[in-house]
Amino acid sequence: MTKTTFDQLGVIAPILQAVSEEGYTHPTPIQEQAIPIVLRQKDLLGCAQTGTGKTAAFAIPILQLMSAQARQPGVPKIKVLVLTPTRELAIQIGESFSTYGKHLKVSNLVIFGGVPQGPQVKALKAGIDVLVATPGRLLDLIGQNFISLQDIGIFVLDEADRMLDMGFIHDVKKVVAKLPAQRQSLFFSATMPPEIQKLANTILVKPEKVEVTPVSSTAETIGQSLYFVDQKEKKKLLIHLLQDKSIERVLVFIRTKHGADKLVKDLHKAGIAAEAIHGNKSQNARQRALSNFKSFHTRVLIATDIAARGIDIDDLTHVINFDLGDVPETYVHRIGRTGRAGNSGIAIAFCDEEEKDNLKAIQKLIGFAIPVVEAHPFLPAASEMVQFRAPKNKATVAPANSVPAPQGDRDRHSRHNKKKAPARDERQAESSRNQPAPAAKEKQAPAKEPHLSKEKPAAHKPKHGTSKERHSHPQEKQAHPQEKRENSKDNDNFWLDW
Repeated sequence: MTKTTFDQLGVIAPILQAVSEEGYTHPTPIQEQAIPIVLRQKDLLGCAQTGTGKTAAFAIPILQLMSAQARQPGVPKIKVLVLTPTRELAIQIGESFSTYGKHLKVSNLVIFGGVPQGPQVKALKAGIDVLVATPGRLLDLIGQNFISLQDIGIFVLDEADRMLDMGFIHDVKKVVAKLPAQRQSLFFSATMPPEIQKLANTILVKPEKVEVTPVSSTAETIGQSLYFVDQKEKKKLLIHLLQDKSIERVLVFIRTKHGADKLVKDLHKAGIAAEAIHGNKSQNARQRALSNFKSFHTRVLIATDIAARGIDIDDLTHVINFDLGDVPETYVHRIGRTGRAGNSGIAIAFCDEEEKDNLKAIQKLIGFAIPVVEAHPFLPAASEMVQFRAPKNKATVAPANSVPAPQGDRDRHSRHNKKKAPARDERQAESSRNQPAPAAKEKQAPAKEPHLSKEKPAAHKPKHGTSKERHSHPQEKQAHPQEKRENSKDNDNFWLDW
């Protein structure tokens, strides 16, 4: 089957040249569907998560529409507004407009909080065509009469669900109220909860919908594995895995800002270059850490969820969930940083006893039991591991296979291998929320510890404010309060769930 090319989508020559110079020839699915819709100047509702190429899906056609407009004499007025929740994502969107529009006379500016507003105000007074902004700084500069939205012809709301998570929905509504009624609106969200759908209905007019990679799915190119480990041993397990020098870069997700800083110190003591990125870091520190990670000067980047939202790292092959998120969709977003656009990737999750319910929710969402690594040096005291129930009518094996554990670990833990039975594949009954279904007879072989070796990507793929964090209490030792699920009667038998 012949793949679609960008020129077949009607993209003009200057943008085609820029795309080609970046090494791209074929659009991603969302680009293939969205670009023609935007070029027809229709409203668009896009359901797509980070990593699908959605930034180029709106940046390329917007640049083309802007280039077709006659330049008016005098200072350019803002014609396009892109509203996004975080400064990191705003910067990356601005870079995409600069990259794809480098052969066009279309100017763009990125504004966000956490830095002095002087340079941003100076650039605004000089005039720009495309403004990429976070809600807080945008409303601040509007209030000071430095920004007018009366000439906006295209409005893009990106990461709408994260706007809701971060408490920015009211700010978004304030911005929308200041926009001209006659405009083209593009609305992107990874998930569509009722409040986000309601917001979309107030912004869009007869939109065309594009849906790519639902949040409940994980890329088939990502090899997933699960390590059961006591909370106090997670740091040692991470250091153990990082002894594999073939892991050139790894993004590690952790629950709290305090925990991220502490883990950085522990890794430094072990001789491993690491930096943290979270909401308490200054903008310069966050950008420096991200730049060092992208350029391979830092091997490990430790991030909280909100700080990492929108981070796009080319050819990132490894993601480690040091802590499991309380929201199951978070797991899909996290591991989606690797295995992008057909490239291979490895996603590893650590799970302690108190994260059992989080794991159950994740496996229910993705539709299969994540393979368990049973041979590693930091197994809990009770060696029997547990595979939780997966929902009916869905695959019960991971979409990619893990490779065998290193020989040293297999020898060192042969006693565990002799005693253990393979973890069972259990399915959850749909007829009752409270009563667990009997275990299925079909068995699934446990995963071995992966080598975590990096694979080269098939080809170069498209790239693609002030934030608050919901968790800021220390990570150490104390338990994080979590709501107990109705069917979690086996809390005392986490490691012996047979």
